[in-house]
Amino acid sequence: MTPEELLTTTRTVRKRLDLTRPVPLELVKHALQVALQAPSGSNTQRWHWLVITDPGQRAELGKLYQRACREYLDSPNAAGKLFADDPERSKVQKRVGSSVEYLADKMGEVPVHVIPCLETKSAELPAGNQAGLWGNLLPAVWSYMLAARAVTLGTAWTTLHLAYEKEAAEILGLPENVHQAALIPTAFYTGDTFKPAPRQPLEEVMHLDRW
Repeated sequence: MTPEELLTTTRTVRKRLDLTRPVPLELVKHALQVALQAPSGSNTQRWHWLVITDPGQRAELGKLYQRACREYLDSPNAAGKLFADDPERSKVQKRVGSSVEYLADKMGEVPVHVIPCLETKSAELPAGNQAGLWGNLLPAVWSYMLAARAVTLGTAWTTLHLAYEKEAAEILGLPENVHQAALIPTAFYTGDTFKPAPRQPLEEVMHLDRW
């Protein structure tokens, strides 16, 4: 794949995650090694990566994710309920909602869970520039997902389990000063490949010089 193809076809994979095919740990480690080249503010590199392959731990995390996802799906902000007044966009949103619901029931079966974390000096997140704080980690998470795609692994950026962050931290044995940023299900994907997703026209979202 060219860089442009990789960037435009790395999709959120839910229904097409292969739940039966084991994922070699070396592929995950390769993708993480690539991710470690992402930018880090002041070169602090405060990231940590939990790679969960144990069936029991994945099942427990899956239960938390399912509980949080069911609450989300019942809310008015659920993906499938958005843009109801736009027929074309509503169709896309309903497909997204269906795939979110599918993953809610299958998360515990996904072969690998990758949980990127950020270490801080104390248990409390520092006040102030949260964009700068999480900017030390989130570019590396996206790099992991791109690198995983390059070795034929599918991923999805999920954060719903953070509604029960403390319970997840107990399952994972995390110190109080290590904060979870996401839960990235990782598996081989079924089918051939992916294509670019529909997006708003650039002219509607780009502002030159001023709003």
